[in-house]
Amino acid sequence: MNHFRNIDLNLLIYLDALLRERNVTRAAEQLNITQPAMSNGLKRLRNLLNDPLLVRTSEGMVPTERALSMQQQVRQILYSVEEVIQPSRSFTAETSERVFRIMVSDYAASTLMSPLLKALRDQAPKVTIDLMTPSDVSFHDVENGKVDIAINRFDDLPQSFHQKNLWSDDFTCLIHHQHPIIEDYSLESYLAAQHCWVSKTGFGVGIGMTPDAVQKLGWVDEALAKIGHQRRIRVFTRNYHVAMHLAREGLIATLPTRAAELYADSPDLVLRKPPFPIPAIDLQMIWSPLLQHDEGHRWFRQLMADVAAECCE
Repeated sequence: MNHFRNIDLNLLIYLDALLRERNVTRAAEQLNITQPAMSNGLKRLRNLLNDPLLVRTSEGMVPTERALSMQQQVRQILYSVEEVIQPSRSFTAETSERVFRIMVSDYAASTLMSPLLKALRDQAPKVTIDLMTPSDVSFHDVENGKVDIAINRFDDLPQSFHQKNLWSDDFTCLIHHQHPIIEDYSLESYLAAQHCWVSKTGFGVGIGMTPDAVQKLGWVDEALAKIGHQRRIRVFTRNYHVAMHLAREGLIATLPTRAAELYADSPDLVLRKPPFPIPAIDLQMIWSPLLQHDEGHRWFRQLMADVAAECCE
């Protein structure tokens, strides 16, 4: 305890930012302090822990083995402190005017938001929803509680995040009703046709795509690669509705079924199951540990889970 009294706990905040950013200047900007102050903090941390923590290399600042081993523990300590000092907020759904910020892909927004709005009208008519796209949000925004919930498919998540699967979805092909493939629907005709690719997982701004980058193309193309095939992609988009509209222009859109079914009543489009197996995908809801015990957030998470469950019935 005597040793503990001599430790400035702000140094843990500095260490957390440094290990996230692996750059002194960016870590300082994240904490809204000067670069010299962050450099001084790093120097004090090195003296305290008797370890360089971050080492400059040709690829930038690289954390030492000890720094990496501490990263998750430091984050958990800071979460615990923030939860203790965070003011408790009572919540009454019927009268609350709270704004809930949701990062959501357009696939999830199209399929979930309408039934969610209906539920809010009945249970919390004054609550407001702020929808944000994946490119609007970073892991840090969710981790710090600036975004209440993120809903998407996530390949990798920090261990600190809480998560819940909302549903699993298989795939459906959306095809113009006059497309030649309708008369001869097979794997061979599917491969001969032209396709629209659509996907957006995780957070952040997407990167450019090329047809040959099969390992980056996602579920549909990975499934084709496993059976030794590749489709002819003519358009890449990160927007499911764009893909669905392009199906009207003669491209085949292979989409999560719940998205494709939004166009089931369209007279010029036909829905068909893919002529090859594609593993189902999970739609996940994630949130920060800082919000885990928030009364209003608990209510909203449960509402979202209930709405998703009703969509699956």
